[in-house]
This record gives sequence, C-alpha cells and structure tokens, in this order.
Amino acid sequence: MGDAVVMVVAETAQQARDAADLVEVDYDPLDAVTDVGAALAAEAPKVQESLSGNLCLDWAQGNETDVEAAFAKADRIARIELVNNRVVVNSMEPRALIADYDPQEEKFTLHTGSQGLFRLKDQFCRMIFGIPEDKLHIITPDVGGGFGMKIFAYPEQVACLFAARELGRPVRWTGERNESFQSDTQGRDHQTTAEMALDKEGHFLGIRISTLANMGAYLSNFAPYIPTGASTQMYSGLYRIPAIHAEVKCVLTNTVPVDAYRGAGRPEASYVMERLVDEAARVAGLDRREIRLRNFIRPEDLPYDTGLNRIYDSGDYPRLLQEACRQVDWDNFETRRAESRSRGMLRGIGLASYVEACGGIGEEEARISLDPDGGVTLVIGTMTNGQGHHTAYAQLLHDKFGLPLEKIRMVQGDSEKVHKGGGTGGSRSLLMGGISAQRAADRVIETARQIAGDLLEAAPDDIEFDDGLFRIAGTDRTLELAEIAQRTHQGGGNGLTPIEETDGYTAEALTFPNGCHVCELEVDPDTGCSKILDYVVVDDFGTVVNPMLAAGQVHGGVAQGLGQALLEHTVYDEEGQLITASFMDYTMPRADDVPDVRLTLVQDMPCKTNPMGVKELARPVPSGRRPPS
Repeated sequence: MGDAVVMVVAETAQQARDAADLVEVDYDPLDAVTDVGAALAAEAPKVQESLSGNLCLDWAQGNETDVEAAFAKADRIARIELVNNRVVVNSMEPRALIADYDPQEEKFTLHTGSQGLFRLKDQFCRMIFGIPEDKLHIITPDVGGGFGMKIFAYPEQVACLFAARELGRPVRWTGERNESFQSDTQGRDHQTTAEMALDKEGHFLGIRISTLANMGAYLSNFAPYIPTGASTQMYSGLYRIPAIHAEVKCVLTNTVPVDAYRGAGRPEASYVMERLVDEAARVAGLDRREIRLRNFIRPEDLPYDTGLNRIYDSGDYPRLLQEACRQVDWDNFETRRAESRSRGMLRGIGLASYVEACGGIGEEEARISLDPDGGVTLVIGTMTNGQGHHTAYAQLLHDKFGLPLEKIRMVQGDSEKVHKGGGTGGSRSLLMGGISAQRAADRVIETARQIAGDLLEAAPDDIEFDDGLFRIAGTDRTLELAEIAQRTHQGGGNGLTPIEETDGYTAEALTFPNGCHVCELEVDPDTGCSKILDYVVVDDFGTVVNPMLAAGQVHGGVAQGLGQALLEHTVYDEEGQLITASFMDYTMPRADDVPDVRLTLVQDMPCKTNPMGVKELARPVPSGRRPPS
C-alpha cells in the first residue's frame, strides 16, 4: 500500500482526479506480512522474491562475553519487552513540487520542500537521470515541517521531472493527506527485549538488548542505520554500565519504508533504557529517582567513555534530575495520589533522563557578502523547516557586525546560490552552520579592516572594530562599516571590489545535550481517558543562542512524544492495507492534549568540544506502547 503504479498528467487537478478514476489495474494479490515478528517466521511470505527471507541485516555491537559474565554474577535481573509503535510523520505542509525543463539549455528546475538540496541533487543527477550537476537547479523555499521525512528523494519528484521534459510544460504536484499517510517514510516500529544485571545494592553491572526493527518493503536512505549505529551507541544513556551488548535484526515487511523521524534512533534508545531502569528499580526495591542517582555518570567522571564510541564531555546529570523532581514535588506525590483516589481517579508519575548525540555530521560552509547598504547577506547550506534559522543566524551575525537584525539577510535553499551544504538533520544547524557563519564573518571584518587601514592611513593592526565602526586605537578617527560597503560597491576605478568571504566548519566531536522530564497525570479508570496535570523539563543544551526558539523546539518535541505515547499508532491489516490512513482514524494530538510545559534551561555547563559551547537541542523521550497482553 502506497506504491505508485500510474501517473496521470492533466491541465487541472480535477481533470487528473477524474482521469485517475478511469484507470483500472488488475492485481494478483499475494500474501502479505506487516508485523516484524511474524515476518521472520519460516512460513512467512517473502516481501522481496529475490531474497532468501525477510531478514536483511543482523547487526550487533558491544562485548557479549563481558555481558554474559556480568549476568552470571548478578544478584538481580530486570527484564522488559517493549513495542516502540510506528508513527506517521504528518508535517504541517505535505510534500509538494513544481518541475520544469528548458530544452534549449537541456536543464531541469525543481521547486520542492526539502531538508537540504545537495543530497537530492546528487541522487537525481548521478543516480537517476545521469546528467551533469549544472543541468539541475533545485529550489526549496520556506518549508512547513520535515522531521526527517523530507530529507529524501521520492518517486513523484522523479516522475514530474520526467513528465516536464516529455511534455515541454511545467508540472506541479501536491500530496494530499491520504497520500502522505500511504507513501511518506514513517518512523519507529521496533520490538525490543531488554535485560539488566544488578548487584545487591542496585548498581548496574550490564545490559543486553535485542531489537527487531521494521524496515518496510524497501530500504530507505538511512533506515538500517537508525536502529543500529544511531540507536545502540546511545544505549548507555547517562549511566555507568560496565558491559553492554545489543543486537538488531532489520526486517522487511509489506509496509511503507521506515526512516529518520525526529531524533532518529536516539529517542528509541532513551525509551528502552528509561523503561529498563524503571523495571530495575522495581526489582531492586528502590525509588526510581534513587536508582538513577546511584548509577548516574557523575561530573567528576567526565569526560566519560561509554564504551560504545561515545565520549560525554560535560554535564551534571544528577543535578538536573534533582531539580526536575524538586519542581514537581516528587517527595509529596503519594499525598496527591491519595487525593485523586478519593475522587475515584488514578494518578501516576514518571520521570526520564535522556542524552542525545547531536551535530558533528559532515561539514558545513557559509558565505557572507557585504551589501551596498552596509548590511550583510549570509548564504548557507542548512535548511530551515520552521526552527527559526533566520533568527538564530541573525543574532550571531549581529554580535559580530553590530548591525540591526533587519540588515542581516539569509539565502538558503537555492542550488545556484548555495554552493554546498549538508542540509538540516541530526540537530546540526546551530553548531555547524553557526560556527561557519561566525568564521565567515571574521573574514569579512578582517578584509574590511585592511581597507579601513588604507582609508584611514593607519596600519591594519592598529584598527579596532566594534559595533559597526572601525577606529584607530586610542584616537577618535573612525570609519563606518557602511561607508566601506559603499566604497567597495561604487566601482569607478577606486581599486576596491565588493567584499565576499567564505569559511566552513567540520566538527571534531559530537555534542551531548541532556536533561530530565517528569510527567504527572490522572487516568479515569472507567473511561481510560488521561489528563496530564504537570510536565516539568530541565534541559542542558550548553550555550543557548535564543531561549524562545529553544523553548519552542522543546514544546514541539513534547507534543510529538505525547502523541506517540498516548494517541498515535499506525495500523495495517493482515493483507497489508493501511487502516489508519487519515485523521479520522489516526489520532494526532490537539491543543487540549498538550499540557503547559514548565521548562528550565541550565546554561552554566557549555560543551567543551566546540568554540560556541553549544550542545544543540535534543528531543524528549517518547514512550512507545506496551505489547498487547
């Protein structure tokens, strides 16, 4: 379900629909399998006839021998089985595009919503059409949400480019919501068994985790990496765990391909670990807060090598948990629970500490030009999807140039103006793009300083720059940046040319934002309806450029996490038909489902592995559904 088999091109959308209704396809139905566990059974129908079975990757990480030794000497063992339920991405803006072709230049132009241009450009030019890169111009304007799903190339983009060339006409397409449900990459869909070995004091000795990860009918771009490298390397969480072993089986089913969805493997790891720690607390007879404090990596342990190719550089994990519990009044929960019970209601409280690996993916480049009016234009290869990149980059450049925000412009999403870039994904934009922009700004200022020295008849080393003004040190002789901009754009043989500088950044290490979420809610035992009464977040994102943007990202992440935990669930029937194919059947959170979020940003522990001190902005922990009894 969701595979496109016929394309209809018409003058209007209604004509196209009417023509599509006339298409008749004769199908020979084959047996289908949609459940990841059932797909591994010996008698399960094969999703791809060319393969011997539905297991496409068997992957492991960690030291199995050390884990077996830890379990052999354990005083207690905690064990859980989890389902991380499949979700539909449901960005506010569906996928859409306009394709055009110029026969004189033999050149395509594609306007499309994306999370970055150059991955698409490489796929279309090198892998699909076999054309030089200068024969495809991709333009991505402002995008209404992506969450990982809009990183990838889709068949409609290819088909419409082909149709535009064949017909000699521009072709446009917009996905309707039902089509989005059926064909956009989806998220999660794991079945996991996790075990933890503990000593008699409740210290963690080792964990072993086994996951079945649903890939869908085909392998999408990052699909095998999400449950393997992206997820298992974060299984240590924020804890001191001497021995870890994880196994992942990636399995094909007759469902939509699964790929990166907000957090892309790291929330899955946090969910497994925090549920496992809760079970360990029950087995050990300890309070859930106490067992975490007993096993947390301490500030004096940092930098800390988890043994899974991750080195945490900074943070105070016990402090954040204690502060979150203080704000929610954890110690007096039982009094509140008794009051709820007196009204016939059930009250619960839960907490989850998380860490995510962010940034550090590839390299980034920024280009800054000094404009005739004294403003600057930033050209950058990241791609805003509603996160507020314009604002954050403008703030960084305001600090460099001293310019008003309205004189700082940004160009993105145009492959003929942006020369390179990694796009947006993995929380990389502030770290990679921000440092690149700052470095390019320093180059512009240095070039302008040389010009200011000539015009002021002083050595460049004697020229100071602050708040848009060059000054000979110790004097009142000054020159405005705006005047240099004017002179460099005047031409007329003055020997000056417009200033434009480029610089980039390649991260040497990942960043590790972390925090603690505490949720308190009531459940009506007669109806099963729940109401969230309090939600407290204490986050460490390192240096925060814009607290309002950071809060917006946290609020959106909480809404998505609550949506998966309480409301959202993708369901296929036994024949592979999508049952939850619209908002009539798939329950998205509404405004009244999302509580007020009490957020505290702790900013006194900057990241030690990058010059900005940023840890990027992580995602909260989603809670998947329990397996049916």
